[in-house]
Amino acid sequence: MDAPLPTEQSAEKRVRIVGSEPVENYTVYIIEVKVGDHSWSVKHRYSDFHELHEKLTVEKKIDKHLLPPKKIIGKNSKSLVEKRQKELEVYLQTLLSRFPATTPKVLSNFLLFHLYEINGIAAALAEELFHNGEQLLAAGEVFLLKPLQLYAVTQQLKLAKPTCANGDAKADLGHILDFTCRLKYLKIPGMKSTVGTSNIEEQNLLFDLSIFKALLQIEISDCDAGQIRGLPSLKPTLATLSIHLSARSMKEILVPEASEFAQWEPEGVDTDCPVTAIIPTWKMLTTLDMSRNYIRCIDESVKLIPEVEFLDLSHNELSLVENLEHLYNLVHLDLSFNKLTILEGVHTKLGNIKTLNLSGNQLETLSGLSKLYSLVNLDLSSNKLTQLDEIKHIGLLPCLEKLNLANNPMCIIPDYRTKVLAQFCDRASEVCLDATITTVKELDTVEVLKAIQKAKEAKDRMINNDKKVSDVLGQAAGGPQSSSSSLVAPSSSSSPSLSRSTCSSQGNHK
Repeated sequence: MDAPLPTEQSAEKRVRIVGSEPVENYTVYIIEVKVGDHSWSVKHRYSDFHELHEKLTVEKKIDKHLLPPKKIIGKNSKSLVEKRQKELEVYLQTLLSRFPATTPKVLSNFLLFHLYEINGIAAALAEELFHNGEQLLAAGEVFLLKPLQLYAVTQQLKLAKPTCANGDAKADLGHILDFTCRLKYLKIPGMKSTVGTSNIEEQNLLFDLSIFKALLQIEISDCDAGQIRGLPSLKPTLATLSIHLSARSMKEILVPEASEFAQWEPEGVDTDCPVTAIIPTWKMLTTLDMSRNYIRCIDESVKLIPEVEFLDLSHNELSLVENLEHLYNLVHLDLSFNKLTILEGVHTKLGNIKTLNLSGNQLETLSGLSKLYSLVNLDLSSNKLTQLDEIKHIGLLPCLEKLNLANNPMCIIPDYRTKVLAQFCDRASEVCLDATITTVKELDTVEVLKAIQKAKEAKDRMINNDKKVSDVLGQAAGGPQSSSSSLVAPSSSSSPSLSRSTCSSQGNHK
């Protein structure tokens, strides 16, 4: 995966001018720089070359006649531009051959080595931290490092050379190491495309995070989990870990070493099963944000994050809620915009949850939420809930205060809000529905609906009671009579008179 970015010592530096383009009243020359397999383009006008040459003649005693002379008349003519292009290319090639080991800083900057070549990148970062490192640490702000910069530092540390090879104390690698040992907040934004004008793809560059010794918070985005090294070394201090657009599983982030072992268990767990490795847990980690990745399941790696209180797995590809019973301290969970369809038995995995975001899924029923007795905030917006009767599953949750059902099919039902609130009975006034405070008018309507419901329930109870009494009387009258009919049956001679009496009685009523 890792295509090494060449160093000045490991690859030949080549340069050529591949073209030119007119800009107003001057010409810009397009320079292609190549170091090993990587290349990039730089644009400079003649005055930039002249400024470079002036500095080199002073600092490095370069022959002042080496640079082609300036022309005043016809300077933008096609023939002169083509001639000058060839001469400037020879000039740059001569400079590079003049300094084969260490490129002077002024020439390095001219050719953008500080953006694309690891010695230049590391030197530029070291100088920045030499000047501003202490202020940045004192401010306690998030520091941004690109994967390419981290790769350059990682490769520099592998080289058998002094930390200050070019003799410039400001560019000493020690400034970077001192800074990274004390840095607390780090952000690493990668990119899917090539870097700048180069052909360098950051996702192909490995970088090692073990140089960071005091990190409390790290955010990594648009990288590939396979290019990240040393993440477990952050366990002693890291409290917040955010990974976006970088992972296909939780395991490859939380326990990357798992691929080396057939069977592993977190430290401190008693098991009778044979294991090949005991993995230390993330003891300090309380917040894990792995939203906007490509995760399809909540795997067993969550055993390694027992202290996590905030877990964000939104915008992934989850279809089941599983393995979260290992997170005893979990109180805030975001599973929005996944592929969840059922929630059966979810209370056995989320016993202490207070905030639950399930928006943007494919839920049609809420039957699995009825025992989340600690739940305070619940977001169910943008699902497939059609029946108001589903609210009964959450209507008796004692702590629920905020409920969002927006963008569900049930929302088009007439008087939807009051019908939902009515199912919270005496707690209707305590529930904020769809981020809108319940009005007095709505509460009055809720009371009416509750009264109607109670009357209906009372009527249903009376009907049920009458039916039960009727059934009991029927059983009491019908059972013994059938068994002793021969003893109590009227004689055949009396039957006609009884019949006539009944008819006569009916006739009198007419």
